[in-house]
Amino acid sequence: ALMRRTISAIAIAVLAVSLSGCGAGNNASTRQVKQVTDGVEGAINKDGNDIKILNLLVVAAGGGNAVLVGTIINTADVEDKLLGVAINGTTTSYTGTNTLPKNTPIIFEGDRANAKAVLAGFGGSPGSNVKVGLFFAKAGAITLTAIVRDTRDDYAGVTAAVDVPMVSPSPTPTK
Repeated sequence: ALMRRTISAIAIAVLAVSLSGCGAGNNASTRQVKQVTDGVEGAINKDGNDIKILNLLVVAAGGGNAVLVGTIINTADVEDKLLGVAINGTTTSYTGTNTLPKNTPIIFEGDRANAKAVLAGFGGSPGSNVKVGLFFAKAGAITLTAIVRDTRDDYAGVTAAVDVPMVSPSPTPTK
């Protein structure tokens, strides 16, 4: 039900944007609205692939670590897999889910996070831009330029500590 709600919210937002831009031309003020988050968007939609990257950014966490924030969704019928993430050309340590069945997102950070990508020894500073490479089994690679934020406001809870529920082969008792 949550996924359905999210998808309908996205559909409503897309509809609202497309209706407001009707017949106004390329220089209409509605076409120059900035996106609500700091994150960058991207997509791979060639050769039957349909991967969407939403609100991607990097948080400069304590101890010289960089932590990836964002969501990846596969809307193609065939499952894909995120093989790895690189920040400024250096591979991150990746934990959590990496499979991308249709419409089941990989979420980095936040209360619904199911994956974590951390780069140790990160030298970037908040406000700067970094290259984030995402490597998929089927869709190939995409590199986006993402902004670096510090650990405050929306990103206050972002740490390099791995607190993502790991997929375990056998059921583990919960406390």
